Amino acid sequence: MNDFSETIRRLSAVIDRDLKKFMRNPIVIAMSFLMPIIYLVIMGNSFQGKLQSLPIVIINHDYGEHARNLVNNLRAVESGPATLALFYAEDEKAAVAGVRNGKYKAALIIPSDFSKRIDLKTRPEVGLFLDNTDGISSETIRAVVNGAMAAVRSGYVAIRETAGEMHVRDTNLYRNVDYFQSLVPGVVVMAIFLGTLTTGVFNVVMDRFLGIEESYLLTPLTKADIVGGLILSGLAITTTVSISVLAVGIVMTGLPLPKGIGTLASLLVIIVLTTLSLQSLMFVLLGRADHPRIVGVLSGFMNVILFFPSGAVYPTASLPGWLKIFAKVNPEAYAVDALKALLFKSAGLATVLEDIAFLAVFMVVMMTAAIILFKRTL
Repeated sequence: MNDFSETIRRLSAVIDRDLKKFMRNPIVIAMSFLMPIIYLVIMGNSFQGKLQSLPIVIINHDYGEHARNLVNNLRAVESGPATLALFYAEDEKAAVAGVRNGKYKAALIIPSDFSKRIDLKTRPEVGLFLDNTDGISSETIRAVVNGAMAAVRSGYVAIRETAGEMHVRDTNLYRNVDYFQSLVPGVVVMAIFLGTLTTGVFNVVMDRFLGIEESYLLTPLTKADIVGGLILSGLAITTTVSISVLAVGIVMTGLPLPKGIGTLASLLVIIVLTTLSLQSLMFVLLGRADHPRIVGVLSGFMNVILFFPSGAVYPTASLPGWLKIFAKVNPEAYAVDALKALLFKSAGLATVLEDIAFLAVFMVVMMTAAIILFKRTL
């Protein structure tokens, strides 16, 4: 019992020292909170989930009915989902030149015999010149134009359904989640990652760099005391910041508040385990570093390889095979998966047990490795 009390006392001393150091630097506290929110605002308004107002110039040499229908179909896209912004010209060379110099994303040329070929049931064609250096935009425009062409070919569509027609009636299993809201789990994970960079092992590196690490050597603190204390102090700070970021993200995006004690408790468990996992991982990587520049270089690298294959902005199912393998051992991927289930599907603890189990095992392995690798000598 006395040994346990002594261990708690030593841990508390390390935690108290680390928290006081952190609280003396309000700029770090502010940036740990503001950077994920700024990311949410910029990413949410830069991509907006779908492409809009892609400029396309139309050169129509055909004054027949089918050509007019094709243009009207594109106008419907312009006025409806606003995927396209239509411009009109008569000079083909000037239009194609506009695509080359970046004025337009594409040029659509409707030949003079377009309507005639449809009536004769020969192969009607249009010319579509794309700026394919922007793959996402060019594929979107190609799909929209093909859809408009297909609608022209289909002719009259009855308002009422007729016998023998086939239809797909889709049903959403969950409420709609827009692109802005879909970023919230990734933003919370980013807040956790930033917290690991401003607490925990970062303070050890700074102490070494400033030459004050020797103060630990004059105490009875063990490696486990130092590593555990710094990780726990980082946990307190990072959890507070992450929950604040989650709350602000919910308010900003209009995401419904999670309901039920089980869901709220599961959210807290995921945030805590993710924080402990990343804190321990950073201790393994930086436990012997002696210059803050190393932290800066490694943190940028780690942010890229952990965040982008996590499913925060792109589904892991669509990743190449080798990257899918990495995602299976990426703690941020499990954190994002669990947060999405809890925030978007109103899932309970049972749904995220697999994510919790992985994060718990990862945390134990990394924390054990961090204590073993940590150097308590000059």
